[in-house]
Amino acid sequence: MLVQDLLNAHTRGELNVSPWYQRRSVWTSAHKAYLINSIFSKMPVPTIYLRHALDLEHEVTVKEVVDGQQRCRSIIEFKDNAFTARHPEHSRRVFYRDLSTTQREQFLMAKIPTAQLIGADDSDVIEIFGRLNAVSKTLNPQEKRAAQYSGEFHQFCLKQSVRHLPLWRDRNIFSATEISRMQEVQFVADLSLSMHGGIIDFQAARITRAYKDWDEEFPTKENLDSRFERVFDYISSIQPHTIRDTIFSRSPLFYSLVLVLDSIPRLPSVRSTEERLTEIDMRFNDPRPTTERPLRDVEFVGAATASTQRIKQRSVRDAYIRSFFE
Repeated sequence: MLVQDLLNAHTRGELNVSPWYQRRSVWTSAHKAYLINSIFSKMPVPTIYLRHALDLEHEVTVKEVVDGQQRCRSIIEFKDNAFTARHPEHSRRVFYRDLSTTQREQFLMAKIPTAQLIGADDSDVIEIFGRLNAVSKTLNPQEKRAAQYSGEFHQFCLKQSVRHLPLWRDRNIFSATEISRMQEVQFVADLSLSMHGGIIDFQAARITRAYKDWDEEFPTKENLDSRFERVFDYISSIQPHTIRDTIFSRSPLFYSLVLVLDSIPRLPSVRSTEERLTEIDMRFNDPRPTTERPLRDVEFVGAATASTQRIKQRSVRDAYIRSFFE
């Protein structure tokens, strides 16, 4: 169904977005804007399920939204200039009225996937509605954040994660399974908080709070975006095996490396950094007993192998890695 078809059905009173079994509208403006941005960007959106019923008195077919109430409302409200959304060709969020003629046409002609339920009675609809809204797996904390918050901070973290997908995979920082469960997105969120305010404990609640606080507005977005680009472009120029075959392929160590590099105003030559990372890896894997090794090396190993990501361990790793770049 085209967006224009959905809007026409609503205007004619042939679209029922609030059948008796549906929940009330619960989407925030950030959720709504994310959907519209997905349509602008020609990204997939979930299927809308419609039950067709015949209005014999007016001889028209009424489309009842079985699943997709929030999506339909968002499209209708955006067309009515009720909220703004990001468009790839605009630097700031825009109302529908701000779109050019061509951009409006592209939006209205966008295709929305729909499934048509013909001849389904109430019992059929309730079963279908229940199945569609059943959770098939237990969501981890990051998947829950992504489901609850779709705004500026989530979009920033998702954008950075997608942009650097080859790096996650080629350097073995995250496995395919971890990426499928959004662990690299959580890593970017955690890293963003430390780049924003300094090294902190890893706390799931703190990341969730950032998702909430920066859902509508993310004031440091442009600054962090340029810093991510600078550091990750530099890391991408380093020979992959220097990361992949060393301790720096572990996400906690990679986290520390990124923060150290971000703090250096003028990054050293790539060759020099490769040599330093190789030396750190060799010291970490020194086979000698701990009594025969430098204390700082032993402390680093302890901080690098700790099961928790507390500020104490992160600070030790940061100071140790940083010492090789001074």
